Amino acid sequence: MPKTRLAPSPTGALHPGNARTFLVNWALAKQQGWEILLRIEDLDGPRVKPGASEEAIDVLDWLGLDWDEGPVYQSHDLTPYQDALATLGKQGDVYSCRCTRKQIAEASLSAPHGDEHELRYPGTCRPQEPKPVDTNLLNSKEVAWRIRAPERVLTFVDRFAGKQEFDIARTVGDFLVGAKGGTPGYQLAVVVDDARQRIDQIVRADDLLSSTPRQMHVYERLQLGSLPSYTHLPMVVGEDGRRLAKRHGDSRLSHYRAKGTSAERMIGLLAEWCGCGPRREMTAQEFLEVFHLEHMPKEPITFSASDNQWLLAR
Repeated sequence: MPKTRLAPSPTGALHPGNARTFLVNWALAKQQGWEILLRIEDLDGPRVKPGASEEAIDVLDWLGLDWDEGPVYQSHDLTPYQDALATLGKQGDVYSCRCTRKQIAEASLSAPHGDEHELRYPGTCRPQEPKPVDTNLLNSKEVAWRIRAPERVLTFVDRFAGKQEFDIARTVGDFLVGAKGGTPGYQLAVVVDDARQRIDQIVRADDLLSSTPRQMHVYERLQLGSLPSYTHLPMVVGEDGRRLAKRHGDSRLSHYRAKGTSAERMIGLLAEWCGCGPRREMTAQEFLEVFHLEHMPKEPITFSASDNQWLLAR
């Protein structure tokens, strides 16, 4: 049976953009008979907020979403990621890197990566030739680990965004798969989990489109078999066109819930954003009955002041 995952990260509270993605993912799973796993992606230790995991689970339940398995927490067992990094090390696919973000910014002549959080790595620490890594060094607190980017264009066809082409070497360069101290990087951890948890249907926001070729490369180097099917949805942004964040005010779902906004009112707004007609209060089950992926807008959705006022109206 096909299988997908709802994968909140407890580095912050869920906002309406997150909710729309999770709602669409859930609806597609129900419509097409996919199993649903709830996975808490809590490996980014310094950024994980106390209580955020529990709040995310509670908010998803409040919206009326359910799942067949989980929650499972990435942080509860690091062994699968360490084993995967060791495999890459033995193959000579990875190398140690001592560069700080500041050093990378100073050394790189290219523009910041499109997700606003990543610069192209200029290859400062890259050995001239691939060579196996002593796996005893992989837990070092002194170095991080990068995987060699493929010297070719990677392509895939996204179910919503269409054909995509990425040249990782030119856009982000060799990317991180392990942080200092042995903590797995996002690009490695998500691949390891998707493969071992049999996830073959991935639905997420299109700010992660550029992560997909990196994950494809990790899949290939670890020989994990067939790639999942990808569906990347346009983001929800603030009125300034930037990703929804604290700078746009308090848009946490928990904030609206505390102010008395009902789940039906929140889903009604999300449904309008999904092309389901004028906003009206509805349950998750009612959304399931009217949602069609082909009706979703192709452009980013703007969360406006009037949207905020509508959510707070009672």
